[in-house]
Amino acid sequence: MFTSLWRKVKAAVGALAKISHVHQDTGDGDAHNPRNIAGIVDAISEPAPVVNSMGERRSANGPGIRQAMPKGRISRALAGTPFTYEKIAQKRSHKKEKINASMPVLRPDAAGIDIGHREHGCAVPADRGQQPVRAFGTFTQDLAEMARWLKECGIKTVAMESTGVYWIPAFQILERHGFEVCLVNARHVKNVSGRKTDIQDCPWLQRLHSFGLLNASFRPPDHICVLRSYLRYRDDLVGLRSMQSQHMQKALQQMNVQLHQVLSDVTGLSGTRIIEAILQGERDPIKLAGLADKRVRASKAALQKALAGDYRPEHLFMLQTAFDLYQIYDQKIHLCDEQEADLEAGKTAGLETCATHLDVG
Repeated sequence: MFTSLWRKVKAAVGALAKISHVHQDTGDGDAHNPRNIAGIVDAISEPAPVVNSMGERRSANGPGIRQAMPKGRISRALAGTPFTYEKIAQKRSHKKEKINASMPVLRPDAAGIDIGHREHGCAVPADRGQQPVRAFGTFTQDLAEMARWLKECGIKTVAMESTGVYWIPAFQILERHGFEVCLVNARHVKNVSGRKTDIQDCPWLQRLHSFGLLNASFRPPDHICVLRSYLRYRDDLVGLRSMQSQHMQKALQQMNVQLHQVLSDVTGLSGTRIIEAILQGERDPIKLAGLADKRVRASKAALQKALAGDYRPEHLFMLQTAFDLYQIYDQKIHLCDEQEADLEAGKTAGLETCATHLDVG
């Protein structure tokens, strides 16, 4: 059954290939139209074309036919639906949806700000002033002036679109002045043709925000933002400290000091003592091995063999630099931990004070 079906499909493909070839050679579209049943029958009666390894179809009676059928069009042709190569190659056009002017305005006191590196474009409703669109600089005084101008225009909520960190000063200053700030993800705002500058983008943001079509990105409370800044910077410091640890291990390896084979942590207590002694000029393996902690599992003999190295000045310089930077980053990490502890203590004290006032009341 499958063999018979396969033969029919091959015959149909050959017929369509012959029809397409004759259509291009003669220009007679009616005589060899897929709707012409007689033409299909005549084409099927002739040998089917042979498909070579390159996917080209050649006639079994002779060379010269190299007409490849479009994929996925066999069923349409057999069903009698006419098609042309122009229609196949034609791309579908997607029309952009336009906002209906009759949509209800949910936020009449909305403004739109497009954040830039050197200036911010700000737009308010057209009936709020003689100049509804203005540009402000990025300095602190310019941001304060923008906040005062928005107050004069009666604005209560502001939507801003930005990437990077340029939006943070404007967001914090506007929020401090009592505005409801809506930070919009730039990927969620569809591009509009003809709006290529910040001054032309801000009225579009203001219009979308007034219709309630923009969703604000999540931003935690201020004390959580402070804690998050400490944690993120601490993570960066940990990465930099780890890089200096790798540089120390590389310098030791180049001097053939196999410290990593006898100590699980080169930057631990024992490793730090040994590295400090090496940087101070100690080269005796017995004295260096004696600096290891008693809890080290490696034997004294193994430690002495590992610490007998080829000490060269350029590798010692690299070891000294990496060790100093490692200590600096370690101190800064501890300072971040202290700041986080103070912040948590202050938050806890504030909560306890509020609870005390509530109990008294």
